[in-house]
Amino acid sequence: MEIVTHTDRPELHEAAAVVFHERWPEFIFHDDVPKRYMGRVKEHFARYDVMVLDEGSVVAGGWGVPMAWDGTVDNLPSGYDDALVRAVDGREAGVEPTTLSIMAVAVSSSHDKRGMAGVVLEELARRAHRDGLAHVVAPLRPTWKHRYPMVSMTEYAGWTRRDGLSIDPWIRTHQRMGARVLRPAPRSMVIEGTVAEWESWADMMFPVTREYVVPGALNLVLIDRERDRGVYVEENLWVQHS
Repeated sequence: MEIVTHTDRPELHEAAAVVFHERWPEFIFHDDVPKRYMGRVKEHFARYDVMVLDEGSVVAGGWGVPMAWDGTVDNLPSGYDDALVRAVDGREAGVEPTTLSIMAVAVSSSHDKRGMAGVVLEELARRAHRDGLAHVVAPLRPTWKHRYPMVSMTEYAGWTRRDGLSIDPWIRTHQRMGARVLRPAPRSMVIEGTVAEWESWADMMFPVTREYVVPGALNLVLIDRERDRGVYVEENLWVQHS
């Protein structure tokens, strides 16, 4: 196994994108905030954009952004989008970062259940500590939350197995590495589009105005046919690594 950054191996960008796209529903890629900020994220924070190679092929990857956080729950960003904004705007304003927010990790389906996600998380955490950042946090998108879209993240995060760990595989991965749950990220991502766009992204019909259960969505999606708008506000879960 070899760990490289996108700067080290830019020719692997497309292969890495395939790994990420196979793990998330299509609508996730239509959040307007990343569209505005990702170019500067890649420019400013290339050190925290890593890939794991197996015999030269991309099998896992992940990335994060350094941001200012005072260590209190009340000072956490509202979620994924807000963390992006805080990191980029802080960097450009000369604000000293204290924390790495791990934004996403993906593992190719060919390498499931081989500990690759842990390899990525550990590498990102190592880089953060090496750079003198005091904290490592992540706005998690729990793997099984989409099965319970009408359950709040607070309630879902409290569901445990007999061993005391979360019922959710992604939360458990972080718990086994020493992470603790801080609080829900209530407005982590906001995705808006026309009804036609949402029907395309979700591959389903929305014949009337109402909230819908959409495959892959952690919460309900509000469709307003009269206004020709669909709005999805995703709730994630903040955790902190020791």
